[in-house]
Amino acid sequence: MQVTVCEFSDAPERLRHEWAALVTHVRRESSDLVLLPEMPFAPWFAAARPFSDAVWAAAVRAHEEWLARLPELAPAAVCGTRPVERHGRRLNEGFLWTDPGGYEPVHHKYYLPDEEDFWEASWYARGAGDFAPCDIGGIRAGMLICTELWFGERARAYGREGATLLLCPRATPGSSRDKWLAGGRTAAVVAGAYCLSSNRGGTDERGLSWSGTGWIIDPEEGDVLALTSRERPFVTLALDPQRAAAAKSTYPRYVAE
Repeated sequence: MQVTVCEFSDAPERLRHEWAALVTHVRRESSDLVLLPEMPFAPWFAAARPFSDAVWAAAVRAHEEWLARLPELAPAAVCGTRPVERHGRRLNEGFLWTDPGGYEPVHHKYYLPDEEDFWEASWYARGAGDFAPCDIGGIRAGMLICTELWFGERARAYGREGATLLLCPRATPGSSRDKWLAGGRTAAVVAGAYCLSSNRGGTDERGLSWSGTGWIIDPEEGDVLALTSRERPFVTLALDPQRAAAAKSTYPRYVAE
């Protein structure tokens, strides 16, 4: 399975150029799966308080417009997150898009920070707590949206449910690059699954610096197989699902709860 992780900016004028480069990369590499950052198609509105109806509506609209362009990445499947309203509740929705299956919600972010630059619980509600795996071309995957990566019991449960991939779209700052990478390595080890993550990159118009550093991490020892950077914002690797299957029978995955 050919998987692509990435980093790119939320600035509209740069995003158009970076998107075109991503499309070229995905087609050249014949990617089967592309993971996008957390809510990538609008400025990071959760950096400010209080909640604004106008800002929220603009972010929802921007994502709807960009989601219409996902077929440009076909035949690759695409995963990411977006702001939505479901049954009167604002949510951060993880999704899977496939051609010809189209758009499918797969998870709503459950663990929400509420602090400087990340006032997420002030902007949208937590999901129902459903962490069910999804199927991507016969490969089982679990989604951990940003902060959810730190709840190791979720990664372990995905592993016990047979997940080959952990998909971790992020919006994380430059000051915590190494900490987040350590979290990704730990999640891969406890699940016995490849951990994939994509993140925002660069510095936004408010001066918030994003760490970038999308990653692909091995399921057995947590080795970092690939990292993105400003110089190399897209990375594609061929993954072997059997390696994840084998890892689940070895330490520490086999240890009983």
